[in-house]
Amino acid sequence: MMLRTYRVLYSQAGPSAGSWQPLNFDEGAFRLKGTGELTRALLVLRLCAWPPLVTHGLALQAWSQRLLGSRISGALLRASIYGQFVAGETAEEVRRCVQQLQTLGLRPLLAVPTEEEPDSAAKTGEAWYEGNLRAMLRCVDLSRDLLETPGPARNNLMQLKMTALTSTRLCKELTSWVRRPGASLELSPERLAEAMDSGRNLQVSCLNAEQNGHLQAALSRLHRVAQHARAQHVRLLVDAEYTSLNPALSLLVAALATRWNSPREGGPWVWNTYQAYLKDTHERLGRDAEAAHRAGLAFGVKLVRGAYLVKERAVARLQGTEDPTRPDYEATNRSYSRCLELMLNQIQAKGGGYATKGGTVRCSGEDSTDV
Repeated sequence: MMLRTYRVLYSQAGPSAGSWQPLNFDEGAFRLKGTGELTRALLVLRLCAWPPLVTHGLALQAWSQRLLGSRISGALLRASIYGQFVAGETAEEVRRCVQQLQTLGLRPLLAVPTEEEPDSAAKTGEAWYEGNLRAMLRCVDLSRDLLETPGPARNNLMQLKMTALTSTRLCKELTSWVRRPGASLELSPERLAEAMDSGRNLQVSCLNAEQNGHLQAALSRLHRVAQHARAQHVRLLVDAEYTSLNPALSLLVAALATRWNSPREGGPWVWNTYQAYLKDTHERLGRDAEAAHRAGLAFGVKLVRGAYLVKERAVARLQGTEDPTRPDYEATNRSYSRCLELMLNQIQAKGGGYATKGGTVRCSGEDSTDV
């Protein structure tokens, strides 16, 4: 399991005074790291900034396994990149890592690094998604157990990757449908939420029989994760992905939110991610916040600058469409600040139904801050 760590200032009705302290790197943040760990971190940083390795990483890994064998190749990965970005291979290793970070005022956000890349040729049948579901449920339990030490249960967090439980092909099909003007009410969040809750078969006219079956199974998996997370007091922060998938992912998040972010549940238990490097993020964030307010739902936001920049621009060039991303880092920062200000204003104006957060330590290309 990957581990992202977060310094949390959680705003609902308003945080109590003294509930958090700013992260300060001048007073021993690195004192828990040995010389070997710091050397490894510097080495991995340099390697990840080397374009040939980034471009041909998978091919080099395959070559390493053929030349050195799986055991030696795996040992080298564990001692370098894997060891840098993964909290541990067992629950006990993860627990020790979290305890170390907690001494610095950091809280964990566990992530199961299992997903299906768009247009992947991998064979990913229902058994694969069901296996991912079992991993997600174990991750919920571990996320809860890691914070059995004193502290508010509301800060138990876990990342949820939709494409670990739902086919990217289905997500692309749903995206193409919901983007159409006057998209059918067959795909309303309320209808999907009802299907999740009741378990009754959902038939959507734009999908064939196989796709409808997979959608029903995916809704069941998502519901089981959210239900278990709610029971264990773990908040689910759903990752955003590629723009070709995000409308479908947001629809599924809205369905989960309809069921689990209502006042009777004490939400928000399901949070969506908003990528500031996309041009339309501020508009979508404002629209979604207002929709949640009108529906009487709590609204959780994970705000990030974003990943997938190179891939998004390459796809736009290939398809001859407009680049969906901001032109540079400074423009992304301005977008991020606008989104942050928007949510702060929403919290100030409308009170406890809003919560916003992000990460200060990153392990997979996203950079964000806390509200």
